[in-house]
Amino acid sequence: MQRYINKTSCLYGPALLLLVVLSACSSRKKAPDVSHIPVTVSIARFDEDLVKIDTNQVAPGLQQLYSRYPLFLPAYVQHIMEFGAFADSSRHIPQQMRLLLTNKDFRYLQQAVQTKFPDLHWLEQDLAQGFRYMKYYFPQFKVPRVVTFISAIGNYGAVTVDTLLGVGLDMYMGNDFPIYANLPDYPVYMVRRFSKEYITTNSMQAIAQNMFPQAGANAKLVEQLVAAGKQQYFLEQVLPETPDTIRIGYTKQQLDWCNDNEQMIWQYFIQNELLYKTDWQEAMHFMGDGPATQGMPEGSPGRIGYFVGRQIIRKYMERHPEVTLQQLMENKDLMGIFSESKYRPK
Repeated sequence: MQRYINKTSCLYGPALLLLVVLSACSSRKKAPDVSHIPVTVSIARFDEDLVKIDTNQVAPGLQQLYSRYPLFLPAYVQHIMEFGAFADSSRHIPQQMRLLLTNKDFRYLQQAVQTKFPDLHWLEQDLAQGFRYMKYYFPQFKVPRVVTFISAIGNYGAVTVDTLLGVGLDMYMGNDFPIYANLPDYPVYMVRRFSKEYITTNSMQAIAQNMFPQAGANAKLVEQLVAAGKQQYFLEQVLPETPDTIRIGYTKQQLDWCNDNEQMIWQYFIQNELLYKTDWQEAMHFMGDGPATQGMPEGSPGRIGYFVGRQIIRKYMERHPEVTLQQLMENKDLMGIFSESKYRPK
């Protein structure tokens, strides 16, 4: 199960078991015509089906739910809600689920989600278009089943479970949703991205992380930059109509700042001899989320390594137009990609 943690705009976080303001900017490369590729998405509302369980008959209700969601229900119970293994106990899981379903806060959250998202036809269309691009670039890609769920604001924006994509709707209620303001784990710079505009980007990011895992924690910083850049370039290709700001999770002002200061950012890495360091904590200053990047001037966004990585990959692909997206994503020689990019911003 791939966890795509809903941090920093429902975007970018560590993986579990082995598991995102508007701008007029778009991809530099003209998007291919994918209208001929047949893709249909029909979202299953697990969140609605779950709360229909009779709280006096939870065990049989769970069995009926399992027949409809044999992949997702065990993952939801064990990894999202952390109730334990779905098959471990004939009594423990139903008891835990009954407490959840009778909890007034959970019921309030479910009703708020239903009010916010009574119909998801727009999301079905958005995901279908993204999947068309996926099939264009990766012909063997199989369109996943899509389900929606509520994690009790457990920081799950999008997850993959085998051939299934799950979307945690309670993480996209809008930055004015009052519950977010009462939770200390979610600062303003994160809550800004808890809106529906990020659902499709986060979903495609979760799929990318599942198909092409990130560089390991002990990788050199430059390798982490390239790996992050590959995922950003992936998003540009499969979501060409999505603004740059949504794909990278910045405000327009933050992205403008990065573009205006690209050379300075790069010089900071060079002058401080950071590129070949493997210290995980130090790397998180540049790859982790935050209101700004430590050591950078005022105006810098967090996760500035994703911007730098994106620029590296753009330069690499400009120099290697013969390389397909699939070849890029499957290329594990991160140092080779960096070297061949000859990235030197001016």
